[in-house]
Amino acid sequence: MTALTTDSVTPARRAKPWYAQLWIQVLIGMGIGILLGWVWPDRGAAMQPLGDAFIKAIRMLIAPIIFCTVVHGIAQMHDVAKVGRVAVKALIYFEVLTTIALIIGLVAVNLLRPGEGMNVDLSKVNTSLIDPYVKQTGVIGFVPFLMNIIPSTFVGAFAEGNILQVLFIAVCCGFCLIWLGETGKPLVNIIEVSAKMIFRFVDMIMWTAPIGAFGAIAFTVGKFGIGSLASLGQLLVGFYLTCLVFVFGVLWPIAHWCGFSLIKLLRYIWEELLICYATTSSETVLPRMLRKMEDVGCERSVVGLVIPTGYSFNLDGTCLYLATATVFLAQATNTPLDIEHQIGLLLILLLTSKGAAGIAGAAFVVLAATLSAHAVIPVASVALVLGIHRLMSQGLTPTNLVGNAVATLVVARWENALDMARMHRVLDGNTGGESGRAAK
Repeated sequence: MTALTTDSVTPARRAKPWYAQLWIQVLIGMGIGILLGWVWPDRGAAMQPLGDAFIKAIRMLIAPIIFCTVVHGIAQMHDVAKVGRVAVKALIYFEVLTTIALIIGLVAVNLLRPGEGMNVDLSKVNTSLIDPYVKQTGVIGFVPFLMNIIPSTFVGAFAEGNILQVLFIAVCCGFCLIWLGETGKPLVNIIEVSAKMIFRFVDMIMWTAPIGAFGAIAFTVGKFGIGSLASLGQLLVGFYLTCLVFVFGVLWPIAHWCGFSLIKLLRYIWEELLICYATTSSETVLPRMLRKMEDVGCERSVVGLVIPTGYSFNLDGTCLYLATATVFLAQATNTPLDIEHQIGLLLILLLTSKGAAGIAGAAFVVLAATLSAHAVIPVASVALVLGIHRLMSQGLTPTNLVGNAVATLVVARWENALDMARMHRVLDGNTGGESGRAAK
């Protein structure tokens, strides 16, 4: 199979100086951002455009990257049945894991009960700030979600940057190139070269990641205060603990069962986790995750299907957030929520958690939509978590990223599309996909 990147593991080049490693630079940027936000809060909050610019620069490339990666991967498979098989396996895995995440979130918030005793009177809460989010809830739902997968125009999907729409077009184009056979080979080669060019573009943008991390974290600290990084109440602490329980209580056993170390995987994607935490957006590292999952030994066709699809269907951290936040709001407003209501809430969340692709502030919008559909907890109560939503996002986005990394390895192993020897060498640090790629 012709690869967009190196096909075989190449010896690692001499290690970069510590100060030249991206994760070190991102940590330095975050440290300076924390200091600025603490000492000069107004100036720190004014750094938000730096973080936003970095996110926009990456998002600009996501649609063409997904298109090129998926089309090339499917076209190289020469097997339509395999594409369908991979997609079905991925969706089954996604549904099981997100259901487990929702259950864990519900159990944790019922045990910790962070909202108990708040006795919030919603008549005294300013709910005007949530109006923009509540207005978007009309587009959430299973049927609108399915309809939204089909773009209005071919080009419109790329212009809007809707991941699922681009994925839909890419899969269809990949099938068409399979059916064209040798006739479509020149176009496949063009797409391959285009993907290499775009990934080089991503490398250029990633040089600015420390600046983006600096701006994003300076804004967070400047707006919410230095105490926001340590503790903003029982809800935040409980939510972060719940994320850790899911990662190490659910993903760890799955990783062990599939024959790889979760700790080594976390070390492998450490830079991406830091960027996710600082920017509260997992989209900023989607291009790098596509490459890293291929470099670790997964077949490109599997990576191209699982990663983009997982960004809409396998949002484990988002599910933990939704389950935690909804029950917290019920507790804070003294809304009775017995086991029957919580089961109904779980069923609603199974649908609404999948219907937020391409919507700004997706997790918060889905939270409002869930309360509207459940019709038990007052929708206006979401104003209580608006102020700390960004801080909760700093827990849910890395959890989403880890969940999708594990999912890719699991589906690849399930499909016998994972080079186990290469995976162990890369995760052990004996060789690096990026170093081999750079040498190419």
